Amino acid sequence: MDVELVEIQEFLASHPPFDKLPPETLERLPKRLSVRYIRRGSVFPPLDADQPYLYILRRGAVELRDAQGDLVGKLAEGDLCDMACRLGGNAVPMKGSTAEDTLVYLLPCTDLTALRAQHAHFAEHFDQSVAHRLRRALDAVTNAPASGAGLMTLRVGTLINRALVTATPETSIREAAQVMAEHNISSLLIMVGEHLAGLITDRDLRKRCLAAGLPSDRPVREIMTERLETVNVDTLGFEALITMTRLNVHHLPVMSGGKVAGILSTTDLTRFQSSNSVYLVGDVHHAKDLDTLIEISSKVGELQVHMVNGGATADQVGQAISAITDAITRRLLEIAEAQLGSPPVPYAWMVGGSQARREQTSYSDQDNALLIADHMKPEDDAYFAALASIVNDGLNACGYVYCPGDVMARNPKWRQTLRIWKKYFNTWIQRPEPMALMLSSVFFDLRPVHDPEGLFEEIHDQVLNLSKDNRIFIAYMAANAVKNRPPLGFFRNFVLIQGGEHDHTFNIKHRGIVPIIDLARVYALSSGITETNTLERLRTAAGINALSKDGAANLSDAVEFVGTLRVRHQAGQLRRGEKADNFLSPDELSPLERGHLKDAFLLINAMQESLAQRYQTGRIN
Repeated sequence: MDVELVEIQEFLASHPPFDKLPPETLERLPKRLSVRYIRRGSVFPPLDADQPYLYILRRGAVELRDAQGDLVGKLAEGDLCDMACRLGGNAVPMKGSTAEDTLVYLLPCTDLTALRAQHAHFAEHFDQSVAHRLRRALDAVTNAPASGAGLMTLRVGTLINRALVTATPETSIREAAQVMAEHNISSLLIMVGEHLAGLITDRDLRKRCLAAGLPSDRPVREIMTERLETVNVDTLGFEALITMTRLNVHHLPVMSGGKVAGILSTTDLTRFQSSNSVYLVGDVHHAKDLDTLIEISSKVGELQVHMVNGGATADQVGQAISAITDAITRRLLEIAEAQLGSPPVPYAWMVGGSQARREQTSYSDQDNALLIADHMKPEDDAYFAALASIVNDGLNACGYVYCPGDVMARNPKWRQTLRIWKKYFNTWIQRPEPMALMLSSVFFDLRPVHDPEGLFEEIHDQVLNLSKDNRIFIAYMAANAVKNRPPLGFFRNFVLIQGGEHDHTFNIKHRGIVPIIDLARVYALSSGITETNTLERLRTAAGINALSKDGAANLSDAVEFVGTLRVRHQAGQLRRGEKADNFLSPDELSPLERGHLKDAFLLINAMQESLAQRYQTGRIN
């Protein structure tokens, strides 16, 4: 075969969907192609084409714009343009032009039709929308066989193998203990008819009865826990494990169709997983000093590697690591209070950023603040300044480095009373300024990890009530959310970092994940949604205001796919003994992964455009 034809064959074989064709078909295909050179600034597809073609970009770049002239996509090396084949002739719905001198291979649409008819896997690429391709890509990366996947696919219902053992609220504590001993169980469901009224555990018997000196003939309603978190029989085992970790509980009632199906314990779950965040959180709760916490936190990277090897998604990794960070923060607060004495007034320790959204990885800095009761006296600030220093320094020692922007509780500006925090948010929302937009990624995602008096709820309600009805504020937030565009041509040199430590890479977090986080925040604030986690925000906002159900599903798939590539990249670095970061080289990805990542970026860009048009962000400087 001619050398040039061999080169074309090798090029096609390395790019989807041609990599799905059998070798003998690929060997014949180059002879069916023609080659064309198109100068920069030319109309694309060419107006003088003698028939409809599939265009395969070999070199160069093409920009695609809609009828309004807005950029909706970019094509670069390995990309396809099949508009003419889909619609016939050159009657295309978008206007294209070459952004630089471009070399393309032309395959007649008749040949493309024949290939699609003969090769189903090849045809799938053209039969599916960008959203469908992304969904398949996400399924592929999350469902790939991997050792230790266990709880990633296991449903809670499969672990419920005991008959229901229950008591009523009027059952005596002694009788309840006898029932638990007889059935060799560590917890007992308290029922009123078919209604779940509460739960008692071995720990309740020890702490609320024996240690408190409560007579055993008293009814169990006096020691039972009434406000219960539950899971469904269809809940993934990993999600249940994360819920237990977050709440620091060891038992969860399991529901089915609104009725109690059984109870799940950590023992049930840990039979299927030998290393998980529950163990680390348990170790944190028993840590006596900072040195022990430092030792425990050093295992977080190992946990991320283990989870990625087991097929975990970015959301699962984020939930697990954030739960550990929460536990370390609470233990540092306990250590600080042990050193300083009881706080003079109630306070709440609030976290922001990725920890607040439960989206942390092992590469993270700290963002936090203190909310203090209004009856604090001026001299009380010395106590809270010392407490903040102990916790901020402790987190830094545990690997959660100081915030580069000093958004930490040790900064007096972010250590304020409830009245001052209300004033902050009122100013940010009523008079949006660049500073408010800069802080939005931290303070409009706040979540309390220690708040015994419930101080945070009053601020949170104020933020939601003020923001959802303030269209000017939301418009400014929307304008901020569409500024950080995804790198649509990310594998081309002119969009990669050039020179320095991160040469030939791009920041997958800032260019791929943050845009979706920013979009989800706007949807949440404009709809009064309480959730802070990005996926939860998207799911809750689906079908409300600016976000359609399809749009929410597509963005959810995009953030999971891009995020999973990120945690895989970091896990690879950790396995090699390197420090984890967000700088991904396109060389790490297969051609198929690069194509799917571009699909994700196209979806993000389209959603940004939609939001920009809704709020007319072009009018905001």
